[in-house]
Amino acid sequence: MNILDKIVADKLREVSLKKSIFPVEQLENSILFQRNPVSLADKLRNSSSGIIAEHKRRSPSKQVINHDLNVQDVASGYQDAGVCGMSVLTDGKYFGGSLEDLLYARAVVEMPVLRKDFMIDDYQILEAKAFGADVVLLIAAVLPTEELKRLATFARNLGMDVLLEVHDLEELENSIEANVDMIGVNNRNLKTFEVSIQNSKDLSRHIPDEFVKVSESGISDPKVIAELKDYGYQGFLVGENFMRTEDPGKAAKDFINQINRKS
Repeated sequence: MNILDKIVADKLREVSLKKSIFPVEQLENSILFQRNPVSLADKLRNSSSGIIAEHKRRSPSKQVINHDLNVQDVASGYQDAGVCGMSVLTDGKYFGGSLEDLLYARAVVEMPVLRKDFMIDDYQILEAKAFGADVVLLIAAVLPTEELKRLATFARNLGMDVLLEVHDLEELENSIEANVDMIGVNNRNLKTFEVSIQNSKDLSRHIPDEFVKVSESGISDPKVIAELKDYGYQGFLVGENFMRTEDPGKAAKDFINQINRKS
């Protein structure tokens, strides 16, 4: 099994356990479940920077990134920096995140918040909304095509935006008809963890203009943003570049200022 297979196997067990402890009705009756989500896609379309800043403590490829910061401070810093939205890792075993991180972020910011996890079940989408997310991530490498389409429609019916993540042309072509708002190209190969911005460039012409194009992973230089904008990208997911600093909000602000100076 590669790392992705292991993560999905663990996620299946985790979701099954959660369903037995916290029934769907409990999620649907939460206060945050009633709020109207904010569209990340709309924010990206009207932004000069397009930055989606991430909160991530660790990853299977890089191990510990930053365990010293609390999510509220990171979220507030990102909002003050003027990012378009925030991505919150909620996987515990592999990324050190939790649904509580999502909740704490929601408590201190107004901007769109993305639940970033390995989504395999309706239940996780209900969790996302109940804990304050506006957007969910669906990964083409994880889901059969018809299941991906079904989960996307389920999330959209709840008023949430959907970011579809693809890694190659085959995944893109198989999932292009899904009911999503944004298509993200992951520049990191989930099997080898090698990163190349060229992946976003190569796939850009295959993504219809109706979708907001998002480039994910390996973005550490404002010059890359300008390059990718030429390929039609309006969103840029940046995590480790900010989270490896003592003040991710300040790092994000400096990064955005450099983008705006170059534009």
